[in-house]
Amino acid sequence: MRATPRVVIIGAGIVGANLADELATRGWTSVTVLDQGPLNLAGGSTSHAPGLVFQTNPSKTMTEFAAYTVDKLLSLSDEGVACFNQVGGLEVATTPERLEDLKRKLGYATSWGIEGRIIDADECTKHYPLLNQDMVLGGLHVPSDGLASAARAVQLLIRKATAAGVTFIGSTPVTGIEQSGGKVTGVQTPDGVIPADIVVSCAGFWGPKIGAMAGMAVPLLPLAHQYVTTTAVPELVATNLRTNPLDPSNGARMPILRHQDRDLYFREHGDRIGIGSYAHRPMPVDLDRLPDVAPGQMSEHRMPSRLEFTEEDFLPCWEDSRQLLPALRGAEIADGFNGIFSFTPDGGPLIGQSPELEGFYVAEAVWVTHSAGVARAVAELLIEGESRIPLHECEVSRFEAVQTADSYVSETSQKNFVEIYDVLHPLQPRESPRDLRVSPFNCRQKELGAFFLEASGWERPHWFEANRPLLDELPAEWQAPERGSWAAMFSSPISAAEAWKTRTAVALYDMTALKRLEVSGPGALALLQRLSAGQIDKKPGAVTYCLLLNDDGGVRSDITIARLDEATFQVGANGNIDFDYFTREARRQTADDVSQWVQVRDITGSTCCIGLWGPLAREVIAKVSADDFTNDGLRYFRTKQVRIGGIPVTAMRLSYVGELGWELYTTAEYGLKLWDLLFEAGQEQGIIAAGRGAFNSLRLEKGYRLWGTDMTPEHEPFQAGLGFSIAKNKDSFVGAEALAERRAQPAARQLRCLTVDDGTSVVLGKEPVFFNGEAAGYVTSAAYGYTVKRPIAYAWLPPSASEGDAVEIEYFGTRIAATVSAEPLVDPGMERLRG
Repeated sequence: MRATPRVVIIGAGIVGANLADELATRGWTSVTVLDQGPLNLAGGSTSHAPGLVFQTNPSKTMTEFAAYTVDKLLSLSDEGVACFNQVGGLEVATTPERLEDLKRKLGYATSWGIEGRIIDADECTKHYPLLNQDMVLGGLHVPSDGLASAARAVQLLIRKATAAGVTFIGSTPVTGIEQSGGKVTGVQTPDGVIPADIVVSCAGFWGPKIGAMAGMAVPLLPLAHQYVTTTAVPELVATNLRTNPLDPSNGARMPILRHQDRDLYFREHGDRIGIGSYAHRPMPVDLDRLPDVAPGQMSEHRMPSRLEFTEEDFLPCWEDSRQLLPALRGAEIADGFNGIFSFTPDGGPLIGQSPELEGFYVAEAVWVTHSAGVARAVAELLIEGESRIPLHECEVSRFEAVQTADSYVSETSQKNFVEIYDVLHPLQPRESPRDLRVSPFNCRQKELGAFFLEASGWERPHWFEANRPLLDELPAEWQAPERGSWAAMFSSPISAAEAWKTRTAVALYDMTALKRLEVSGPGALALLQRLSAGQIDKKPGAVTYCLLLNDDGGVRSDITIARLDEATFQVGANGNIDFDYFTREARRQTADDVSQWVQVRDITGSTCCIGLWGPLAREVIAKVSADDFTNDGLRYFRTKQVRIGGIPVTAMRLSYVGELGWELYTTAEYGLKLWDLLFEAGQEQGIIAAGRGAFNSLRLEKGYRLWGTDMTPEHEPFQAGLGFSIAKNKDSFVGAEALAERRAQPAARQLRCLTVDDGTSVVLGKEPVFFNGEAAGYVTSAAYGYTVKRPIAYAWLPPSASEGDAVEIEYFGTRIAATVSAEPLVDPGMERLRG
């Protein structure tokens, strides 16, 4: 029997203990778990976690992590006492805006398979008798939420994993990470080095320190969060709803409660109430100034993660708590502390392997709510090569370099703390930091009155106020209906005019923010052939749209690959995760055979891209270039080097908006001049600058998928409508065998195009879709289709839902009728693109 790798897990909290158990359950028992604190009370965030588990999240991945955590904790028990008290969750609304948001949140729950209901104030009070019913407008009740007993769970997991052969060592700090040849080899401790083939840091808010030992930036900020326990509340004792078999620390009869309008949450501790607050100022923590608590001195009230209570920060929350729960007016604050936990720039966990050190992994910024789910995902990642729950939203490599700077991590993480319970729109831009990454055309875009949203640090125009006068010229058939207040946020009717001009004249789109990689060297073709499911072995000048698959056949990413010459390729990627993947695989290929070396460079910042699209695009470009842009001169999905006004440009005949035109690439120093040349040349043709509002509408009309939204690693290409991208004469690529096996099985779901019957109701994405009266799927992307004059939504549905079938989309609690439609809705014969 083949020996399993030697694994060292750093941190014996709820994540590390769960990971050890998940590995042992799968047969990996050469595992050592280290913690600097004693195993019975390690002193990290787990040791003081209040344990509230609200499962519903805008992220399907995070919801699935939480649901698995609930199931696992329910299965852990000692002498009949479980580690999870499934009292349910109740989120109350005291403002109309919050009540509407709870309806949206119920939509998430329904989409991701979590049962819940919107209930009125009377029913809220029946579930939680201490509520001031006069304040409450309604609530969201989820029966499967509840209280995790994290400390108890850790002890049971340690016992279970130890019995399976895992070694746990407490009171042992990690002093270094050993490595050789770019691979991890061991973990240094005061007692010597523990050899390791794999090291996983589950150190929580200490993660940045452990990461630094491995030369890895871990973009995480430790923040203090206030929690208090009251004196006994007589009404709790008198209520005596039922006896609870859990230990007193987790004893509760009523649901866990959120009062998000005041940034508060509540839980019972027997006859007392625990109150957590996000309403205070952010309190960043300097790890070097934490109290030094020796393992033998650790106790419930003395640990490194439990800081002194700052009562002045909590007093306003105490008054808010007494208003919502009048029974607290007869109680006092018995105990309070500022407990440390982890925040990240986007609020998500950090999971994955170091880009530079093979074998060093992190699973950080994980709350108790998602702990077992994350542990399972990491175990699958280590053993099977990928997690069955998609990790793209959690990959530690998802951040750009600027987003891992200490200043960026600090500012954005603190902002996430402040906004954690705010009602935020899906397109809500961060206010600061801004203007970190701008294209060379940014100054012109500002002159045109661009409204910018931000993504990955890039400023991206969504529409241009300079185009507002076009609304007076807009033909009646292009006029879009007025949107509801939520759908109208961060959108503008100007996008209709920009779509109209793109379809009827010509427009410039700034495509600079799309990730671009240069893959070169004698092994570049072999690398791209192996990693992609497309046929890349074509003559220079070919451009291929293709997929990267995981080993299980799921869609890892979709990319374009342009062969510039025999050994140089330009890859249009989806983000830093792709860059990390290509870099890692290139390093391995080079190490295996130096004659097949490959270099992967991120050229995004040193280059720029303009999309020149529309039926009059050729008339514009002919004024500034002597090169041949006819169908014979540059065919669809081909590239060549051209000159535009003397500027060297790589022109690719591609179009994500479904119109004639090109992606025009040049180096950054020429970008502004290129924009000015094209904009001036197109004045006679009515050229405009257009933004992403129009762009998203046009791409959905054409049926073009957006990776990470319309399809993720849980989907296979044929389900997603991307089977055409799989090379028919190629079977030796990553995921090929698994894809063939999955294709042999009946499809469980299909990505389908929906059109909204009333012609006016615009949804935004992630809403549940009902088929034959049952919740059957969820919306991925949505927009108003200006060309087709009705709203569009793409959704995952059962394969039995076919063209012409009626479905309903639930939007803020209202069912909207829609129809499964043939796609693409615009130019199915590709005449416009190939014209």
